[in-house]
Amino acid sequence: MSITDTLARAPLFASLDQKDLTALASAAREQQYHHGEELIRQGQTGVGLFILTSGRVRVTQQRNNELFDLGVLEHGQVFGELSLLDDLPRTATITAIENCNVIIIPIWDFRAALRENPSMALGLLKSLSQRIRQIEKPTN
Repeated sequence: MSITDTLARAPLFASLDQKDLTALASAAREQQYHHGEELIRQGQTGVGLFILTSGRVRVTQQRNNELFDLGVLEHGQVFGELSLLDDLPRTATITAIENCNVIIIPIWDFRAALRENPSMALGLLKSLSQRIRQIEKPTN
């Protein structure tokens, strides 16, 4: 599957037309990570947005010298977008729990797409809202 096709299937990019998808895809690059490798480290600055195209990754967060497991991401999920929006350091560490492949969209290309596509910004807000609701969901 091409990068353009993968982007078109991601809910975050569903509102983009073919021209915009192609422009984003031309800026994107594919990267492979092996089991145990960190894709993102908490506290570092963001260089891009990630789309997981194969494999699985674990999300962890260090708070008050305690490590919290925030879950597992799988094929098709997008991550790393928060640091692209606010220029603050990454809020979590993402580690490959099996070999995986990702598409990385560099920060400047992602921001340009947001400026040119307000509906993509709305899709991003919806995605972030769903994540916050999931985190805040009471556990029994």
